[in-house]
Order: sequence, then structure tokens, then C-alpha cells
Amino acid sequence: MTGQQYDLGASFARLGRAMIEAETPVLRAHGLEMWDYAVLGALEHGPAPTQSELAATVGRDKTRLIPILDRLEARALLARTPDPADRRNRVVALTAAGRAAVASCRTGIRAVEADLLAGFTPAERRTFVAVLERLVESVGSRA
Repeated sequence: MTGQQYDLGASFARLGRAMIEAETPVLRAHGLEMWDYAVLGALEHGPAPTQSELAATVGRDKTRLIPILDRLEARALLARTPDPADRRNRVVALTAAGRAAVASCRTGIRAVEADLLAGFTPAERRTFVAVLERLVESVGSRA
């Protein structure tokens, strides 16, 4: 900052819009939308025990999550299976195709991020990412 006052929320909103705009072509090239990518990424480390838990993880209302899951399942990027412990629930898991889609998108998104941060030194990039991750953890612990 150059001594100007700033509004952190407005700065994050502006950065968020810019990132979404820059990442959208990467996702479109894979036939995905931002929420699709969020869902697939959330499943990358293991299945979600219920659709409700997945909705909470990605921050999407569960009723709005259903069409996303339907779309991704139709493309064989994820599978929903009855929970053996409670057949009313559906366990949601990535398929091999879903895992490949996430990996491919992530490669493209990392290139977008590298371009965005190209004007910063490696030390500045590491610091920025470290502080951002700490902020995300801090916000998450307050929820």
C-alpha cells in the first residue's frame, strides 16, 4: 500500500473476481464450472460421508449442491453410493476420471496463479501464500 487506506473485504472481493475471471477459461476447457471444481477438489482427499457434509465443506446450500452432483455424476466424474450404515445417505466419491479432471484443472490454475504472481520475488510469493493460508485457517477456526 502507498499509505492509502484500504478495505480488506473490498480488496479480497476484487482479487476473488479477478481470479475467477482468470480461472474460468481453464475450467471451461474441461467442461467445468467453478462450483464443479470446488466439489471435485473437496473430494480429492477422500469421499464425503454424506451430501450434507460435502455441502458444508464447499460452502454451498445442499439443495443447490444436488444439480452440481447430478451433472458431475452424469459425466462419471464422481459416484454417489448408498451409505451401508444408513441407506438414506449417499457417500460421494471421485472416480478416476474425476481425479484426472481435478489434476488437469489444477495444472492450468497453477499456471494462472504463477502468471498473477510473476511480478513478485520467490520470497514475496512464499510470504504471500503463507500469510494467506494462515488467514484462511484463522477464519475457518472462527466458523
